[in-house]
Amino acid sequence: MELGKDAKITIAITPTDGGAGATDINGAILDMAGYENVMAIITFGAITAGAATSIKMQQDTAAAMGGAADLAGTKQTIADTDDDKTFYLDIIKPQERYVRLVVNRATQNAVVASAIYLQYNGVKKPVAHGTNVSGETHVSVAEGTA
Repeated sequence: MELGKDAKITIAITPTDGGAGATDINGAILDMAGYENVMAIITFGAITAGAATSIKMQQDTAAAMGGAADLAGTKQTIADTDDDKTFYLDIIKPQERYVRLVVNRATQNAVVASAIYLQYNGVKKPVAHGTNVSGETHVSVAEGTA
């Protein structure tokens, strides 16, 4: 498996969107058409003592997520001592087409450094990554100047 060709990377929450705050953040809405699974990977920055922070995933049949419903069991509590830690939610075969990450922040500041979606088990390859994502794949690379 070549992850760069077999999995799609999409930005869920940018560093700008995730700046210090105590308000909830809805991640980008992700269309799961053509993919079986998605992993949301969330990295936190500074979390102020006393912050009440958690993450969860939601799904909906409509792209606008007007009737978004929480996915049972996906809520993870983030401790106020979890500065600079990375968390993930791996959703296998969501039952509805659209999903999104939600970061609940309350009482004190919590920084979401970034969050990405990694869609995998797609029906078509190679994949086109989401907006503002770029990179390269290198196979059996010899030592030398980078």
